[in-house]
Amino acid sequence: MPTARARLGRRPSSSSYSSTITTIIFVSLCVLGVWLLTSTSVIPPKSTTRTSTESTTSTSSSLASTIMDAHKTISNNGRTPVFKDTQGDLPDDAIKPDDANRPQDTRENDKPQTDVSSDITKYSGGRDSLNGNGESLQGSENGKLEDDKKNGNLAAAEHSHGLHGIESVEEQEKQKLLETQTSEESSITHRQEAEQITAGIGKTITGKESKDKGSLGKDKAEEDVSLDSGNDAHGVSTDNTKNILTDQEQQKRLEQHQQQEDDQMQQQQKQSEEQTQGVMSKDQIKHDEAPILKDVKIQHDHKAPVNLTNNLPVLKTENHKTETIVPKESKESKKSWSTQADHSVNQKERRTVGSNNKDSSVPEQNWQLCEVAAGADYIPCLDNEEAIKKLKTTKHYEHRERHCPQEPPTCLVPLPQGYKTPIEWPKSRDKIWYHNVPHTLLAEVKGHQNWVKVSGEFLTFPGGGTQFIHGALHYIDFVQEAVPDIAWGKHTRVVLDVGCGVASFGGYLFERDVLAMSFAPKDEHEAQVQFALERGIPAISAVMGTQRLPFPSGVFDLVHCARCRVPWHEEGGALLLELNRVLRPGGYFAWSATPVYQTLEEDVEIWKAMSNLTVSMCWELITIKKDKLNSVGVAIYHKPDTNDCYDQRKQNKPPMCKPDDDPNAAWYVAFHSCIHRVPTEEKERGYRWPVEWPERLQTPPYWLNQSQVGIYGKPAPDDFAADLEHWKRLVSKVYMNGLGISWSNVRNAMDMRAVYGGFAAALRDLKLWVLNVVNVNSPDTLPIIYERGLFGIYHDWCESFSTYPRTYDLLHADHLFSQLKKRCKIVAVLAEIDRIVRPGGYLIVRDDSATTKEVENLLKSLHWEIRKTISHNQVGILSAQKTLWRPSASAAPT
Repeated sequence: MPTARARLGRRPSSSSYSSTITTIIFVSLCVLGVWLLTSTSVIPPKSTTRTSTESTTSTSSSLASTIMDAHKTISNNGRTPVFKDTQGDLPDDAIKPDDANRPQDTRENDKPQTDVSSDITKYSGGRDSLNGNGESLQGSENGKLEDDKKNGNLAAAEHSHGLHGIESVEEQEKQKLLETQTSEESSITHRQEAEQITAGIGKTITGKESKDKGSLGKDKAEEDVSLDSGNDAHGVSTDNTKNILTDQEQQKRLEQHQQQEDDQMQQQQKQSEEQTQGVMSKDQIKHDEAPILKDVKIQHDHKAPVNLTNNLPVLKTENHKTETIVPKESKESKKSWSTQADHSVNQKERRTVGSNNKDSSVPEQNWQLCEVAAGADYIPCLDNEEAIKKLKTTKHYEHRERHCPQEPPTCLVPLPQGYKTPIEWPKSRDKIWYHNVPHTLLAEVKGHQNWVKVSGEFLTFPGGGTQFIHGALHYIDFVQEAVPDIAWGKHTRVVLDVGCGVASFGGYLFERDVLAMSFAPKDEHEAQVQFALERGIPAISAVMGTQRLPFPSGVFDLVHCARCRVPWHEEGGALLLELNRVLRPGGYFAWSATPVYQTLEEDVEIWKAMSNLTVSMCWELITIKKDKLNSVGVAIYHKPDTNDCYDQRKQNKPPMCKPDDDPNAAWYVAFHSCIHRVPTEEKERGYRWPVEWPERLQTPPYWLNQSQVGIYGKPAPDDFAADLEHWKRLVSKVYMNGLGISWSNVRNAMDMRAVYGGFAAALRDLKLWVLNVVNVNSPDTLPIIYERGLFGIYHDWCESFSTYPRTYDLLHADHLFSQLKKRCKIVAVLAEIDRIVRPGGYLIVRDDSATTKEVENLLKSLHWEIRKTISHNQVGILSAQKTLWRPSASAAPT
């Protein structure tokens, strides 16, 4: 009995002690749990105005909830349940690949509990240990606690109070277990609340729902809706809100969550695209100066030819460096480069067309045929009957000059009846389809001279002409024998052929590696330029009337005129002086006409006048050579390359041009009957002859110096070289195989916005020619293009181009439309492109993505076939092919 009583007496003491210890531990853990819940709860906006009493009530409610959770922890043998969070809430490497298929509870319980807590702490900014100034919050006094409560900083106050209750290592270990549980529960609850907010549901998520959702597997978690960092979640109240989170902290968490999920989605999307759409990786493209595209993504691949791959080829280079987008024109370069408009403004430029027009982004859907007398041969700026009728005189062929409509037409030119796909080069040099150019006047008048003949459904070209009945090649060799220094294809590369006829001279010069720009007016010798272009020979419709030709000064190596009845000697030699302007110092003028080799009275008078004029111009007559086979002759003149002769003339007739007369002004500038002096400074353009072809193609002109800023911001010679390398890579790696273009069908090509002529240079090995167009409001780089052995012309694409319809196989527009949008309507420009491109021909557009999309929509309305679209980083490439489609009705005005 005593023994029993003794035992009974000690039991109350032991029970009381255990109860006391347990109570202290529970209270400490509960208070700490309240603090932990504070850092992850959502607070409604109204809570910021609650009184101290309301805050105390909320704290008491949270404390009771935490005590209950603590009892659950003890009843679970001290094991803290861990709930799986969504992948976006943890770092990318939080779950290792080897653990991916393991059961969820096993993976989570194997992890050290403190690791998860520390990760959450890390990504929440460490608010549990530092205040705004980085100072420790431990050891705060009761007065500090009360101040924090008064100032609304309840989280800081409870944190300080909770730390006072930790007195032993054992208690700290237990506290960590509870900390893990409460932190993860709160984090999961906060995520679910945010998802409900984003989805706009706005309903309360209970603690049970939070726990159920938190235990979902990884697959389900990845299906959650991404958060929008712009959404406002502060106005939604939830029943399970246990503490206060400031607006700034809440927004920060939402932004972190959104960024993590966005990165995850982008990574998954990128992997999917690489498998299905063929993406160019960054290390597959290289261009340090004027690069191509990086991370190029093919968006569309429309019916590419069977011999072409559907995916864009891999753009690998030797060093595997990443390329970037082609740089825009340097602002610095604009200070050192003048434009053709600048040249012409002081030379009585006629007008600026379309300067006040604004682009319409809505595609023109109601296309109609042009109702004009010219029909299928309509050239808007040469067939403007209304403007021609208002001319006071046509004495100087003013009616053959450009007279563009004030509003560019948006109608479509009809096809000739029976039109067929043009014959490919080189067969086209000898014959074309009759119905493509159904004109027979030249065949009737010049058939006996081997110009052109009708042969069934073909028009044939024997290769002759008035001056070379027995063939153009014999005549070409005859000219070089007369002056061996001409050296076709080496010394002489770029030629201007005046009054070209059907352009057989230029057509056969290709065999001598020479480019010839042929031109003739649209006159009673109908369709001679159209014949040339249909054959695949470079030509434009132009006349020497009252205005300068659209070329820079001193760019042609040789000017040729065979049987041309141009009155060179009249009007003070104005027309011949214009040829002198465009002829390179030291260049040649080959004149093959009846005054050279016939003795008729008229011919003798013309020869005498011509001789006097050329002597006064200081042109040296090198030779007069007669061809016995063709019974013709040629006189070859040499332009001086110094000013010595000009300074020694006894009479200033023709006069020397005034210093303010710009020889490069050529856009709607009237003839000036004067002689420009030859450059005398070694660094001036025209001081010496370019290097021989083909070296001149890739050699920067000697007059480009390092002190001059290039178009893309580098020193001009370096800019030139970088541009060439850029286009060589882009053409070979993308254009040749990646745009759905059959290059074997391309003969007549045009670069609608050439800079240095790099696009044309990159196509040198193909059997085609490229007309480089330099826009009048762009840096005047056309002299550089000629210097490297290519040719081009000035133009303003707010006006129609001087060529017949259906004359080009391919047009290339590099960052053109985005510039034109500022001055004129893209709808009119697309109508012009549709006019001059042959059915079956192509258009390549390279521009910003928005502009490229506008062009694509317009092309679709024109029933063009979109071959390929590529875009990346706001830059797009589009290729399209013209079809035979024409509107069914013809009711549109011009």
